[in-house]
Amino acid sequence: MRSCFDEELNRERHGSVKFDFREKFGKPADVIPLWVADMDFRSPPCVLEALKEHADFGIFGYTRAQDSYLDALTNWFRTRFGWDAQGDWTYTIPGVMFGITAAIRALSGEGDAILIQEPVYPPFPEVIQSNRRKLVVNEMKTDETGRYMIDFEAFERQLVEENVKIFLLCSPHNPVARIWSPDELRLLGTLCLKHGVKLISDEIHADFSLFGNRQTLFPTLGPEFEENCILCTAPSKTFNLMGLQSANIWIPNPTWRKEVIRECLCFEWFGVSSTAYAATTAAYRSGAAWLEELKSYLEGNIRFVTERLEQMRAPIRVTPHEGTYLMWLNCREMGLNDDELDAFFSNEARLWFHRGTAFGLGGNGHMRMNIGSPRCVLERAMDQLEGALAKRRVRDTRSQ
Repeated sequence: MRSCFDEELNRERHGSVKFDFREKFGKPADVIPLWVADMDFRSPPCVLEALKEHADFGIFGYTRAQDSYLDALTNWFRTRFGWDAQGDWTYTIPGVMFGITAAIRALSGEGDAILIQEPVYPPFPEVIQSNRRKLVVNEMKTDETGRYMIDFEAFERQLVEENVKIFLLCSPHNPVARIWSPDELRLLGTLCLKHGVKLISDEIHADFSLFGNRQTLFPTLGPEFEENCILCTAPSKTFNLMGLQSANIWIPNPTWRKEVIRECLCFEWFGVSSTAYAATTAAYRSGAAWLEELKSYLEGNIRFVTERLEQMRAPIRVTPHEGTYLMWLNCREMGLNDDELDAFFSNEARLWFHRGTAFGLGGNGHMRMNIGSPRCVLERAMDQLEGALAKRRVRDTRSQ
């Protein structure tokens, strides 16, 4: 049976970063863009209907979060994650990184150490360094299967030796597709409490736990962890609403909440747009069934890409996948440096992946692939990759 996610939409000439800026990013005009983390699917029908109704009314004035918005928001996290969050704990922000930046500025001073775990989402180190904080990196390890693990011994040592003030957690982890277990999260939280470290948890991909894995929201681990945590969430990844710029920062600690909101107000930020409220309310109220269909489709995409890579005997290893729609590909067996690897995918395979070095330590020899596209697009991508690898093998044979 054909899925609604099978429809291939032409996103060109709609201002898409993925499709309309290929040449400006130095890529060939005909590359298949599978890099930046938005999906090539329409948002849920309930969202489109809410936006149409809002547009038909025709007035887009000043607004604030209404009870209907807060009820939809808190009910989503209560029913799906078992978190009984209070509506007054949250503040609307234009994006998760805005909230993280505000929290860093409010709860630390210039020169203070902030710890992250690499490879990780590139804006993490950028926002730390641009705000003149000290960057501390806890590099993750891999086991024999390629699954990423936290080096807890080094983590605690760095908290102490670097006098870390804030730990910035990525959960689920982008790009390595880990869903952290409750035990892993509890140990991270315990070490932070032990050493007086505040924890900010970016859980923008929380709704994408796949293949039977279950996402644990950090504040659900217990009252002491909830009080020492700032949680950042958004409907943007879940419902493909990035362009509407809607997110939430949750701050159970009332003192921290006051300080972070004060920092937001320094930028004269008072809330998201009326369209963002309409879309987000509809999505959290009525988008659950659509999301489950999407997750099933994404699991199929991941299986498809993994099987094709195995069938073509590609020197590419798929990192064990637990969550997100971003695959982390280990390409080190290709024997190319990172510039050569990027050139191979762009110029020979005509595929635009996100190069691994953008994600920091441990990212060398890797590429991140966004599989949030119709299956037919991924089929073309794998065909192009197979053809490019075959040509490379012929060249290598002739040169021997």
